[in-house]
Amino acid sequence: MNQNNVLFEVSWEVCNKVGGINTVIATKAPVLAEKYGENHIFIGPDILLEEANKDFTEDQSLFPEWQQQAASQGLNIRIGRWNIEGKPLAILVDFTSFFSQKNEIFENYWNKFKLDSLNGQWDYIEPAMFGYAAAKVIDSFFQFNYRESDTAIAHFHEWMTGTGVLYIKEKAPYIATVFTTHATIMGRVIAGNHLPLYSKLKEYKPHLISKQFNITSKYSLERTAAEQADVFTTVSNITANECEALLQRKPDEVTPNGFDDSFVPQGDEFDYKRSQAKKTLNDVSEAVLGYKVDNPFYIINSGRYEFKNKGIDVFIDSLKNIEQQTKNSDKEIIAFITVPAHHGEANAEVLHRLKTNTTGGEAFFLTHHLFDMDYDPLINKLKEQGFSNNKDSKVKIIFAPVYLNGNDGIFNKEYYDLLIGFDVSVFPSYYEPWGYTPMESLAFSIPTITTNLAGFGLWINDNIKAGNNGARVINRNDDNINETVEQIAIAINYYYSLDGKQYLKARADAYKLSRLTLWKNLVKHYHNAYELAVKQIDNRQANIDKQMFHQKGTNFNQIQSHTPSWKKALVKPNLPKVLKPLMELANNLWWTWNYGAAELYKSIDPELWKAVEFNPIALIEAMDSKQISALESNTEFIGRLEKVHANFKAYMAKKEEQSSDRIAYFSMEFGLHDTIKIFSGGLGILAGDFIKEASDNNVNMVAVGLLYRYGYFRQKITQFGDQLANFSPQKFTHLPLIPVRDKQGEWVSIGISLPGR
Repeated sequence: MNQNNVLFEVSWEVCNKVGGINTVIATKAPVLAEKYGENHIFIGPDILLEEANKDFTEDQSLFPEWQQQAASQGLNIRIGRWNIEGKPLAILVDFTSFFSQKNEIFENYWNKFKLDSLNGQWDYIEPAMFGYAAAKVIDSFFQFNYRESDTAIAHFHEWMTGTGVLYIKEKAPYIATVFTTHATIMGRVIAGNHLPLYSKLKEYKPHLISKQFNITSKYSLERTAAEQADVFTTVSNITANECEALLQRKPDEVTPNGFDDSFVPQGDEFDYKRSQAKKTLNDVSEAVLGYKVDNPFYIINSGRYEFKNKGIDVFIDSLKNIEQQTKNSDKEIIAFITVPAHHGEANAEVLHRLKTNTTGGEAFFLTHHLFDMDYDPLINKLKEQGFSNNKDSKVKIIFAPVYLNGNDGIFNKEYYDLLIGFDVSVFPSYYEPWGYTPMESLAFSIPTITTNLAGFGLWINDNIKAGNNGARVINRNDDNINETVEQIAIAINYYYSLDGKQYLKARADAYKLSRLTLWKNLVKHYHNAYELAVKQIDNRQANIDKQMFHQKGTNFNQIQSHTPSWKKALVKPNLPKVLKPLMELANNLWWTWNYGAAELYKSIDPELWKAVEFNPIALIEAMDSKQISALESNTEFIGRLEKVHANFKAYMAKKEEQSSDRIAYFSMEFGLHDTIKIFSGGLGILAGDFIKEASDNNVNMVAVGLLYRYGYFRQKITQFGDQLANFSPQKFTHLPLIPVRDKQGEWVSIGISLPGR
């Protein structure tokens, strides 16, 4: 591999912290930078409001010539830096413009690769369009900025980027592809629906399972991407078995997840933070339980709230087992389960006890109110096992259903700043392709208990040295629940019973184990995968049509031109008075079902009308001064405009006759027009036609639905409520928005006002 290799890494979680993949690629970046430097470029979706994305800093001075080229190719991108260690280059892609092309794209991929997108809903369509757009960005960037002799590797993470693999395979075979699945969608569905995964793995018929659980399109994309990629990888041996059975391709390389330990304090700072975390755990325990605690043994279970897959069920059962064994012990156990759930505000009584440093009263399980508590599996399990958290019990359980982000109202510490205070961590997973939580525990010198069904647990089994007591890996399978519970209890009791010196050794052993999983020790597997991918390029080089490379644009590394390049600049038009009704009509959706209005816009410039995808606002903004002047002097056009505008004014005047009674019409989608991407099928068309008819009949109706960003539902709506109140996205200038608050003033929904009247 030569020094002019460029590595593109594509993930839905670039500059978008959703789950564990964000941690994987962010912590790996500094190690890969040692080899690739500025030639390591991340690509993610541009799905957050610019001012809200704290993980990304745009820099328009980067590659300005290419940015112009990309814009001319219809690519809507922002380029800048990902705000992680090393500040690597990142390109965020607004993929929404491709939604209007989705049918043609999916038809092409069915014909070429048999990708089955027929039943894909928006949670399939959105990431599929992102993967496609990301690949086009890679192709454009590489062609413009690199020489033909340079080598490009495009690494796509998870099924959500799989269409990128297909684009490269078809349109840019001079780029090597790597596809990584971190957890097969089929395996997650099987395990999540309480079906035996491991004992029946080779018996399942994937196509039948995908239809049964309505994941046909997602499964098809994952399998097709795995099949078509130059190199296919996954994160653990246990997931490799899944891939071979369910995706019908054995991974070429297993790439275990490492981590960067820069977040772990050292020396005196470590001791200080541990003592502060212990104090917080003591204070919260006393506030929740209602009585004083005396140096208890603290256990943590954390992660996503997957009750069975994460082994929360067997963890609680094992704590019941421990309670029976420790009745005569002097030291109590307090187990914290910190998994985000559907929670409300902090428990008022707990908060009061914390603020006043008082005890007494009811003993609770919860730090925060929990919605639908009667149906919560964790709470029901505690009741089933008879836990009470009374003072006489030797084992207490506290459920914190919140994200530990430093601002939850009770702990007010971030996860790592609380984790450091625990004595043991327990993660008895049933389905866990890798498992970051036990790795993080070891890094903080916390002995951990996990299972061989977690990729990390299986890896530890293969790498732990005799005499190391930093981790216990429980043997778990589809059928040995009782044995698993017993073995977890034995492991907890082992650490609980250690004397001071023995426990310190166990902590030292845990830290030693964590050293094995540093990225500097595991990144070699990624380098192996990339070298394999480049060999595939070398093997097919003779068959690659040289004309495919640099067929568009120029390479500024090769070609220096002193000839001025004239470009058309689009300026927001200042329409003359006689043409101003054009903008008034464009800002009311009445035009979408008035053929005279639609034909009026089309007559301005039929080709431009098609190019802007029948959006009158975009049409007006794309008109140059010559076109505007020509329209102003076109008496026939002005006559038609005046007639359409008069019809519109007469239509709107009838609004004064509406009844004062208002009807709210709720729907997940509204098929009003192709320029407003808030529909996906028949329901949307029906709802759209219904409210148009209501408008024609002068019914006082408000249509209320979800606010999409051309199909992407705005994440964290409560966080952005205040911005949205005054926010008018450029692509929605013709769509009035109605933010709605609940009684507490929180943003709960966004509606759209009725088109027309």
